[in-house]
Amino acid sequence: MKYRIIIEKDEDGMYAAECPTLPGCVSQGKTRIEAVRNIKDAINGYLESLKKHNEAIPPPIDEEIVEV
Repeated sequence: MKYRIIIEKDEDGMYAAECPTLPGCVSQGKTRIEAVRNIKDAINGYLESLKKHNEAIPPPIDEEIVEV
């Protein structure tokens, strides 16, 4: 499944990552690559928790990027 993430570099030079589709699903890393790896782990944990509690799993995204 694919979920959109947002990555921003904070004032301390750390990379913060969040998944807007999954409220409260955030992580960080010293590098962009580490932040992506960490948010993937956070998303997996979030989805496992939803499954464990028999809660609805938000659908994955289906998007395209167009150049204009």
